[in-house]
Amino acid sequence: MDSVNYLDVARSIAEMLGVLGPHDAEDWTVPAGPLEWDCRATAVHVAHDLLAYAGQVAARPSGAYLPLDLVVRPEASPWQVLEVVAACGELLVSALARADPGTRAWHWGPCDPSGFAAMGVGEVLLHTHDITQGLGVPWLPAAPLCEAVLHRLFPDAPPGEPAAVLLWCTGRGELDGRPGVTSWVWRAALPS
Repeated sequence: MDSVNYLDVARSIAEMLGVLGPHDAEDWTVPAGPLEWDCRATAVHVAHDLLAYAGQVAARPSGAYLPLDLVVRPEASPWQVLEVVAACGELLVSALARADPGTRAWHWGPCDPSGFAAMGVGEVLLHTHDITQGLGVPWLPAAPLCEAVLHRLFPDAPPGEPAAVLLWCTGRGELDGRPGVTSWVWRAALPS
């Protein structure tokens, strides 16, 4: 399987905007699926992470995350929050498109551009799913994107339908009678 890259990040953002954009007039103050955050805060979190990943890839720090935060004004509408997500996503896409495959930046160890791309796609897909659950919109993330995230970040994931497996790996679903996942981390840093 080819590594996850900036094109996959762009696809995931387009999917998020496509599924959530038509629901921007709904109540985004409801909880986002199983999360403690509401739908709006969850979308802001996605934007923050995409910006943080872009910063890491661009600056290539070796020991920590850059000391930056994203602030989205409280009066921003759900559609405006989605625009912020799209902008931060495009920053990550641009940083990844320019990054040499040998680039390394910190994410709990040295992480390559493919790892940052996979984390970006994962954040977008998983939190879009959380938001759609909160809004009552039936949706599952696209299998090829889920498969790419699983391959890169969950190398020990069990076989199965990619969306169901990704949701299970991140504590968001059941899988073939397996016990539910209550704690997880993705493995973005490269082995030493």
